[in-house]
Amino acid sequence: MQERKAWSINGILGIGLIIVLLALGVFGIYQTYFVLGVVLILIAAILISGITIVQPNQSIVVIFLGKYMGTVRREGILVTVPFSVRRTISLRVRNFNSNRLKVNDVNGNPIEIAAVVVFKVVDAAKAVFDVDQYEDFVEIQSETAIRAVATTYPYDSFTNEELTLRGNADEVSNQLTAELQDRLQVAGVEVIEARLTHLAYSTEIAQAMLQRQQASAIISAREQIVQGAVGMAQDAIARLEADNMVELDDERRVALINNLLVAIVSDQGTQPVINTGSLYQ
Repeated sequence: MQERKAWSINGILGIGLIIVLLALGVFGIYQTYFVLGVVLILIAAILISGITIVQPNQSIVVIFLGKYMGTVRREGILVTVPFSVRRTISLRVRNFNSNRLKVNDVNGNPIEIAAVVVFKVVDAAKAVFDVDQYEDFVEIQSETAIRAVATTYPYDSFTNEELTLRGNADEVSNQLTAELQDRLQVAGVEVIEARLTHLAYSTEIAQAMLQRQQASAIISAREQIVQGAVGMAQDAIARLEADNMVELDDERRVALINNLLVAIVSDQGTQPVINTGSLYQ
């Protein structure tokens, strides 16, 4: 089903024509042209049944004897197909807030997720004839798409090597929008934006996952500290040897590296020990 323009004329012009026909019909009956007067009055009555009002950002789907006659988008008062069924479809931008859904992420962790979908109808014919109750269709398909996207990403990661639901909101929103557009195109709906509004671990594992996050964060921080400490120790030894300030054999180099790593990596402030003798005594 493709939307097409329905027959319609300007309402002011149509009402003027109806008044003229009624006046001529009454005048004809008064002048004993009874048949002609009745015909003109019947034509005016038929046109009256086609009067409709279209508000801004609305469309009227015109159905006559079960057949789709077209869609009226021009706002104002109009005269369209007489004795037709006219369904009003809003073209305004609307929001749909999903319920909080409990799903498993790609790692199998149960999470709670919700999203807001911003959409509008762009094809009134599809919205009326290709799906049953397009508002319900949007709701069900939106929740299905949210579930599908949530199962393709982990909730969180400390490796920074993969996309996550918590850390890559823009990428997740773009994929959710594309997924929704594919699903809702059949209903003549355009998805303007889709964004997550709620994201959390499920209550039954929230405490355990918090401890896991803390442990992962500590490990990640420790890795960065060790990498930095090794680099600093290497740089210090290289500068000492480059300036010919000291000559370090393997044993002295190991001792210096050990002292530097302990001072940098330690959680607590280290207490310096002054050695007034030789390293070999």
